[in-house]
Amino acid sequence: MSNTTPPLVFITGASSGIGQALAARYARQGWRLALVARRVAEVQAWVLAQGLPADRAAVYAADVSVPDSIVDAGQACMASQGLPDVVIASAGISVGMDSAEREDLSVLHDTLTTNNLGLAATFQPFVQPMRQRGNGTLVGIASVAAIRGLPGHGAYCASKAGVVAYCESLRVESRKHGLRVVTLLPGYIATPLTARNPYSMPFLMQADEFADRAVKAISAGTSYRVIPWQMGVVAKLLRLMPNGLFDRVMAGRGRKARRR
Repeated sequence: MSNTTPPLVFITGASSGIGQALAARYARQGWRLALVARRVAEVQAWVLAQGLPADRAAVYAADVSVPDSIVDAGQACMASQGLPDVVIASAGISVGMDSAEREDLSVLHDTLTTNNLGLAATFQPFVQPMRQRGNGTLVGIASVAAIRGLPGHGAYCASKAGVVAYCESLRVESRKHGLRVVTLLPGYIATPLTARNPYSMPFLMQADEFADRAVKAISAGTSYRVIPWQMGVVAKLLRLMPNGLFDRVMAGRGRKARRR
């Protein structure tokens, strides 16, 4: 990449929420965008609304729950725009589940497939080329829900705890090759995923404010960051809370709606 070519960021889940907010933040900084989503028309309309020319943004159709789909999108990006400087696995789903219900095993399957296998498949096509280049940043979007299991959130909490562990493993593996792996744990962010939550959401943050803080953490190469920091304090307190007390505190908490 020449000195005059702006850096490139590859973002999944770019049609809404955190993914789109991150895309907007990088666009304002002059980066080129490789945006991935199932709803391609919506992302293309957003790109046009931002006034981004064709050499600044490209849109790729992919379903992160289908490994070949997202791997193909990554390879298409490299063929068309070059090897990204930053790859952000932002796509994810959050659905309530009840382990007493047989059909909710499919919720667990779909959540782990999208949030974990999809994240690994997002990174996969870029890992070896980045190793050969000697630099690059891979960003996994986890959640404070990774810290402790929440009632009705078994699938989501398990998947986000998996994101944290997977990214840590990848970070250790990648260090000697010059790659950085950043794990971000959002608290409650105002997105379509949280809009229907039937419980209070302390320290609720707008997606664009989250994106501002996230991009700073990514640029600094921070290995692990909870955003906002207040939720990091809450998460640590919950982790230290004895199980008996934690169970009583959480017993009356609202549960996320199951899939119908």
